[in-house]
Amino acid sequence: MSEAQVVRAGYGEKSETVNAVHARLKSAKLAIVTEYRGLSVAQMTKLRREVRQASGEYQVIKNTLVRRALKDTVYGDLEKLLEGPNGWVFAYEDPVVLTKALLKFAGENDKLTIKGGVFEGRFMDAAGVKVLSQMPSKPELQAKLLAMINAPATQLLRTIQEPGAQMVRLLESLRKTKGE
Repeated sequence: MSEAQVVRAGYGEKSETVNAVHARLKSAKLAIVTEYRGLSVAQMTKLRREVRQASGEYQVIKNTLVRRALKDTVYGDLEKLLEGPNGWVFAYEDPVVLTKALLKFAGENDKLTIKGGVFEGRFMDAAGVKVLSQMPSKPELQAKLLAMINAPATQLLRTIQEPGAQMVRLLESLRKTKGE
């Protein structure tokens, strides 16, 4: 292969990577930039596994390629965080579940630093990501909504059953007093 062909082949691979990152950004609900300097291979593997279990993805991508991929996306504000080695977290399902998993891992491994992220087109610093993680997740909200929907029916059932229960308690107390 000539030198020009090698350069073009390398450019093609870079272009494919930029397109793949751009596609991830377009389909993600949340993107977070982290600094992973100092994490061991085992810790990185554990981090990737935990992020994947939360319906996300953790990728280490060169800053120059990410800069190109950020163009024409709502994640353009993240460009200011592109210094040093960065790991990217992409949330495809419930962003709250993913941020909880990420912050739990960061709490256990002080080498992982959260720089910031973008959720629904809005930039968040590290504190904003922490606030997002403290919100109730989608399953928690669904359970609360279901409890609220069921509450009137449950209360109605108790109200309907109460006269019968009062009668049973009255008869039981009469039985005890006559038995003595």
